[in-house]
Amino acid sequence: MSTQPIPYPEKVGKRRIAQKVQDLPPSGIRRFFDIVAETPGVISLGVGEPDFVTPWHICEAGIHALETGRTAYTPNQGMTPLRKAIGKFIQQQFQVEYNPQSEVLVTVGGSEAIDLACRAVLEPGDEAIVLQPSFVSYAPMVTMAGGVPVPVYCYAANRFLPTQSAIESAITPRTKMLMVNFPNNPTGAALDRSTFDKIVNVVLEYDLLLVSDEVYVPLSYDEEPFSFCTVPEIRDRLILLHGFSKAWAMTGWRLGFALAPADIIAAMNKIHQYTVMCTSTMAQLAAIEALEHGEEATLAMKREYDRRRRYVTHALNEMGLPTVEPKGAFYVFPNIRGTGLSSEDFALGLLKEEKVAVVPGPAFGECGEGHIRCSYASSMEALRKAMERMKSFVGRHA
Repeated sequence: MSTQPIPYPEKVGKRRIAQKVQDLPPSGIRRFFDIVAETPGVISLGVGEPDFVTPWHICEAGIHALETGRTAYTPNQGMTPLRKAIGKFIQQQFQVEYNPQSEVLVTVGGSEAIDLACRAVLEPGDEAIVLQPSFVSYAPMVTMAGGVPVPVYCYAANRFLPTQSAIESAITPRTKMLMVNFPNNPTGAALDRSTFDKIVNVVLEYDLLLVSDEVYVPLSYDEEPFSFCTVPEIRDRLILLHGFSKAWAMTGWRLGFALAPADIIAAMNKIHQYTVMCTSTMAQLAAIEALEHGEEATLAMKREYDRRRRYVTHALNEMGLPTVEPKGAFYVFPNIRGTGLSSEDFALGLLKEEKVAVVPGPAFGECGEGHIRCSYASSMEALRKAMERMKSFVGRHA
């Protein structure tokens, strides 16, 4: 009997890593913050995370779960009391009803909800329009689901809102999905009635699925927020994504949710049950407390963010960095072209010379060049110091 080793096929060695993964660029945010991590004494305006801790009454609900032995698996789709609380929350906010048994899915953060939405509905080669600048995960998740992300650029001249003609010009026979995020990360843009109606018109006219990431909707400042769930005509083609990270300061709890027609939720849950099975029991119990008794804390955080956004927007404009005032979330996206620097050179120079960390705009799409993202989810003391340092930097480079 031969003892010779079986030759290892050369082609297997060459394809050890899937090509679609090899082709993905590294996250522009993560790459930049690897540099930040090596620089002591930095004031960071880069992390998209509340600087508030989770309200104590929400933490107590999680602690109580541990103390009473609530540490077992839950149903894949999420605990029934939590799904009911999510349904009640949406009903109270927008007077729209979702069936908690068949139209609500609890996920590991909003990020898993995005991934599940893409994988559940996209066939290989299907195109998904992504409004940019956008959260860094949208296009890569479309790609990993086998789809083709198609960017539609939004510019400061239009308050970072899309035009109907720009969306329509990107539509082809392969277009299946439109992905939107308002209030927006990284620009802070929020929908007005005109843009909201135009997006609805496009979705209906071209028979598209609409994925709407509304995680920042509770952090809307100047007017009542719009939600696409309020439009009955698109209810059967809407995948609404939300989460607890931002409005309830629960980033580390890793909990999000999706609302969609029953067949789409069933498909998303099928993937979810094979990959993560279910979300943390303790986090789910804390989330029930957040939904039922967390409104006051959320409003208090929003008031503080509102104060900060007005200060930061004014400070940036005063130093010569034109900035569209954000209408939601906790980001500003100033224009730094007047310095003559690229976005990356500005961010690296600011970090090196003044120890202030921001994110280069192209991390959120090519149209982000000429901008940087600053988060004002920091204390007013830190923001004042950061603005003073940035003003000094701009003064030397203008």
